[in-house]
Amino acid sequence: MLSSRIATINTTLADAASNPAVSAVGGDTAGSFTMSRPGYCLRATGSAAGFDTIADGREALRSGAHEYIVGALPFDLRSPAALTAPAFVDHSAGPFDAGEPAAPPRVSEVRAEPEPETHLARLDRALGELRSPETALEKVVIARTLRVDFDESLDPDVLLSRLVAADHAGNGFRVDLSPAGADHAGCTLVGSSPEVLVARKGTVVTCHPLAGSAPRYTDPDADRASADALAASAKDRREHALVIDSLRSALAPLCSSVDAPATPTLTHTPALWHLGTPIRATLRDKDTTALDLAAALHPTPAVCGTPTDSARELITGLEGDRGFYAGTVGWCDSAGDGEWLVTIRCAELSADGRSARAYAGGGIVAESDPAAELAETSTKFRTVLRALGVAEGE
Repeated sequence: MLSSRIATINTTLADAASNPAVSAVGGDTAGSFTMSRPGYCLRATGSAAGFDTIADGREALRSGAHEYIVGALPFDLRSPAALTAPAFVDHSAGPFDAGEPAAPPRVSEVRAEPEPETHLARLDRALGELRSPETALEKVVIARTLRVDFDESLDPDVLLSRLVAADHAGNGFRVDLSPAGADHAGCTLVGSSPEVLVARKGTVVTCHPLAGSAPRYTDPDADRASADALAASAKDRREHALVIDSLRSALAPLCSSVDAPATPTLTHTPALWHLGTPIRATLRDKDTTALDLAAALHPTPAVCGTPTDSARELITGLEGDRGFYAGTVGWCDSAGDGEWLVTIRCAELSADGRSARAYAGGGIVAESDPAAELAETSTKFRTVLRALGVAEGE
């Protein structure tokens, strides 16, 4: 992989330990982070310090103590974050390339958690809330998980390389979750998100929210029909509009202008068609960083719902703690520039690499059909399951 080192951060672990706002993690590979985009790959290794709050990560950048902050924010921002000040940052042109992707270990078991019947019952409860005459709830995103067990340990970079190789036009990521505390020590979040939450370069802010999905097909006519049906779907266009309206409202206090097309366009991954809208805005204050923007915009209705607080409360009641699924993963430098992806199409690997928990969800509105929503999650699982070596139908 062609690479050129753009930063070597000189903060030592001793310096980090003397700063009460941070915690030293240490080790040559602690804090490993990769973001693979079509145009570049950013890899961070080593850990000068770890942070479990956005406030501490923000202060580390603004104080000049560290040149980069990388990592992940959870779905619920009241939960611990997993942010790292890396010891080394390498930048390369083009996406992550580890050579020919290795085969994953043999899969010993795949099990749904919860079972599909339980997920359908959750969808029925959500629809009851959405269809109630007294509710203010307009949309809620309900998710489920699959646990995949292996005979041997899976290297996170093997999973990342397989995800990137399957979609060179997409986005891949891996992030060490250890800074979030004992429950996540040694765990790694790996995925291939189709959605950029926010990017900042200078005073220019861009977002590319996705909401509304339909499956891809190998038959060209069926594939085009699926795309056309999505573009014409009143239900999906309404769901998408809720996301765009929310992002406009969140950006308005921070930006002097916010521009977005009136009509969404079709975008796709190998598994799914999506409705997407590119948004471009101009910052009012150059001191507003990419990390600030990510915290301000997350969670969008694309992964939570509308209104945010009501949707989040219902999600927690139905699913429990989501952890880092439907959060955001990315980086920010001392100039305030950076990019953050929505944490979807992902799996969390256990510390020993012998198991992975994959996640998939769907936006539910009053017009939703539970069976169709269950099928949509099955389609969304394909991206990660194929990379894990799980055959269709397992």
